Amino acid sequence: MDMDMARDALVQEARELLSAMESALLQIETSGADSEAINAIFRAAHTIKGSAGLFAFNRIVSFTHVVESVLDRVRNGKLPIDGPMLSLLLNCGDYIAQLVDAIADRTEEIEPDETRRAGLEQQLNGLLGEIPSVAAAAETAPVEAVDDVLPEVVAVDGVANDNWHLSLRFSPDVLRMGLDPLSFLQYLGNVGTIVNLHTLTEGVPALAELDPEQHYLGYELDLVSTADRASIDSVFDFIRDDATIHLLPPHAPIAEYRALLAEVVEPERVAELLAQGSLTADELAQALAPEAGVEIVTATQVLAVDSLLKAAVPTNRPGEEKRGYEQKFIKVEVSKLDQLIDLVGELVIAGAGASLIASKRKDSQFEEAVQSISELVEHIRDAALNLRMVPIGEVFQRFPRVVRDISLELGKEIELVVTGADTELDKSMVERLADPLMHIVRNAMDHGIEATEARIQAGKAAAGTLRLNAYHESGSIVIEVSDDGRGLNTARILAKAVERGLVAPEQILAEHEIFRLIFEPGFSTAEQITNLSGRGVGMDVVRKNIESLRGEVEILSTEGVGTTVRIRLPLTLAIIDGFQVMVHDAVFVIPLDLVIECIDLAGQDGHHDIVKLRGEPLPYLRLRDLFEMPRLEQGRESLVVVQFGQQRAGLVVDRLLGEFQAVIKPLGELFSRIKSISGSTILGDGKVALILDVPNLVHQAMVQQAVPHPGKAANGFASPQKSNG
Repeated sequence: MDMDMARDALVQEARELLSAMESALLQIETSGADSEAINAIFRAAHTIKGSAGLFAFNRIVSFTHVVESVLDRVRNGKLPIDGPMLSLLLNCGDYIAQLVDAIADRTEEIEPDETRRAGLEQQLNGLLGEIPSVAAAAETAPVEAVDDVLPEVVAVDGVANDNWHLSLRFSPDVLRMGLDPLSFLQYLGNVGTIVNLHTLTEGVPALAELDPEQHYLGYELDLVSTADRASIDSVFDFIRDDATIHLLPPHAPIAEYRALLAEVVEPERVAELLAQGSLTADELAQALAPEAGVEIVTATQVLAVDSLLKAAVPTNRPGEEKRGYEQKFIKVEVSKLDQLIDLVGELVIAGAGASLIASKRKDSQFEEAVQSISELVEHIRDAALNLRMVPIGEVFQRFPRVVRDISLELGKEIELVVTGADTELDKSMVERLADPLMHIVRNAMDHGIEATEARIQAGKAAAGTLRLNAYHESGSIVIEVSDDGRGLNTARILAKAVERGLVAPEQILAEHEIFRLIFEPGFSTAEQITNLSGRGVGMDVVRKNIESLRGEVEILSTEGVGTTVRIRLPLTLAIIDGFQVMVHDAVFVIPLDLVIECIDLAGQDGHHDIVKLRGEPLPYLRLRDLFEMPRLEQGRESLVVVQFGQQRAGLVVDRLLGEFQAVIKPLGELFSRIKSISGSTILGDGKVALILDVPNLVHQAMVQQAVPHPGKAANGFASPQKSNG
């Protein structure tokens, strides 16, 4: 086994389980306790302990064992799960996360926080009282005393054949792996009533040879239950691979009992127990006979029953079917996905080169073959990109805990509403969105949402609302963080900007320009510094991080009503459908999802910056002027209408070349400050084309529209000589 890979898998699985555990705890706090959520928490802790036990990570095993014991009592209704316990369990999850981080850093032998651990264990043991560990009980107590910690068994007179029979044999190493067989027996009480339970001690060695960490016992029991087979079988989901479990339903065929006796190590003892609980004398006689109707034989002879008897027992248990389903999902290293995307990108470029050669040769069969290959390459591209698409819920799921903790720290009532968590975007962007969103959420809770008393005085609900929303729009993903707080005070922001020299005192700014000042480095209007904000760091980092993803962030706010921070990002950073245009002898690529339509633009007047399109003003930019290229001597110009968000603008170009699959290549440091270009791509002929930064160009066009121009007509429009739009 590759221990490094196994360690990494354990860390990843533990983090996922801790996230699920936290979500279930927060769900209980919001909606009240229910058995499904409690079981989810127990399963998470139990699985983490078992996985850590496999690799002898004893710090996790010993601590999680105490947590699991508390959860087991909660699960069995012996302890109520209230607010203080929820906080304790959340803190326990945080500490387990520290232990998992230590494993990831290869420092698991060092206690990460001894004081915190001692405090948590003291609180947990306070809930449990004095509970000896399983290993300690095995060392100090005789074997017969094990029945004292088994679940209560209802005594019944006579033989009842209206119950389930369970035959359980656990792996000798089950205790070393952090699994407690007794907890599974106790949990059976949630799905029925145990009416007969026999502990098989035949495998227990002499006391001098007994290993306190090894399990020697077997169990035969009868269970009265109205639950179905899957419900009873699910009790053993987390120990199934380390146990032999036979589950026989009421009135099971005699062949199944005969097969059970053929498989167990102690058939005589099991036959005796069956006679006491599940079978009548006649039924036992049939079970002990190799074939029905043959005289009674001893239990030892049952071992000679051929394999046909075993075939009578169903081979596919519900748990096995479940595992088969789970195996349809595999985990792949991100580096392998990146390598696949890179290869697909090279394939796209090679396909474009083949298409170019085919068009030059004028060979119809060759062109048809290349077209078929291009279509397949497009499907491969889409499939490869979909592998990297993940729900943004991966980021959103961490905020319920953040909102809970910060609202308690601030003494505010804040409700979090999450929508659009299933909206997908590239995994690389999901990972880089976490920090910007954290800054925005913390600012909204600290500065945006008022204290409870202030909200009541303003006529608002006592509890503030923080909303996280995500949706697709115009080939982009939009993420919004909204609050119903006090909103932004433009006069206060402007005064602070003047004080810091960011704006001249006489300068007049539009509302959206004032809001953008918040993203300036070191800008803050907070009157006092808190643990959360007020130091003037954070929002400038937000803008830089979003712009590094070729995105845009804007603020919408109404004073006294609330604020919305809107982030707009491309769906992927790897391969896009592009639209090629030419200006002079240079080729540019526009993301196809942002292209609305193309219009012929006749005339030589290149000074006007607004065109009238269907009665509406449309600002536009001439790429020739923007990139300082030679003027067009003759020919017709075209106007490409693009849209980003709710804003539209036009880009004037010389020629339209058509659609194109563009593999995005990053620009070097030399071009990092050029706002009109977002990247580059390689064309089929090997030349380099620049990818236009449409959001920035639309913004430039809108700003240019707002500035008075002497060349504009009285109505504010420039009318081209001809337009078929």
